[in-house]
Amino acid sequence: MPVMNKEKYMLGVFNDEDSLVEAFEKVKARGILPVEVYTPYPIHEILEGMEKKTRITHAAFFYGLFAALGILGFLYYAAVIDWPLQYGGKPFNSFPSFIVVTIVATILSITLLTLFTFSVRAKIFPGKKAEIFHERATDDKFVMVLDKDSLGENAAEIDSIIKEHGKIE
Repeated sequence: MPVMNKEKYMLGVFNDEDSLVEAFEKVKARGILPVEVYTPYPIHEILEGMEKKTRITHAAFFYGLFAALGILGFLYYAAVIDWPLQYGGKPFNSFPSFIVVTIVATILSITLLTLFTFSVRAKIFPGKKAEIFHERATDDKFVMVLDKDSLGENAAEIDSIIKEHGKIE
C-alpha cells in the first residue's frame, strides 16, 4: 500500500474523536482549514467545519425528473403511438399501467447516474493510485491533513496546538 509523500503535508493522528474535534476547532480558529480529515465514521462537527458543500442532491433530483419524463414519454410512445393494443376494453393511454415501471426505472436511473456523477467528481476510476496519508487512517485512527505551504510561519504554532490535543504521531 503506497503511502503519500508526507514532506508537503503535516499530519495530526489522533486516537479518539474528542481530541480530533478539539484540535480541528483550534486550528480552524487560527484561520487554517485542513486539506482533509480522515475518520472511521462521519463526525458532524468536522463535516460542517470543513465547509465543503455538495450539489449531488440537486443533480439526483434533476436526474429523477428527466428520467421519469423520458420513461413516461417512451412508454406512451410504445403503448399508444407505435403499437397500440386494445385489451380488456381499456383505452390506449392507460396511465396507471405505466406507474410501477416508471417508478422502478426512475429509481434505477437516479442510482446509476448519481453513482457515475459521484465517481467523476471524486476522480475515482479503475487503476487510479490511492493517496494514503496514514496506514490506519480510516481503520481506527483519526487523521487531520494540513498543507505545509498554507501554514507558512504558523507551522510550529499549529504543530504545538495539535500536539497538545493528543497528536500521537
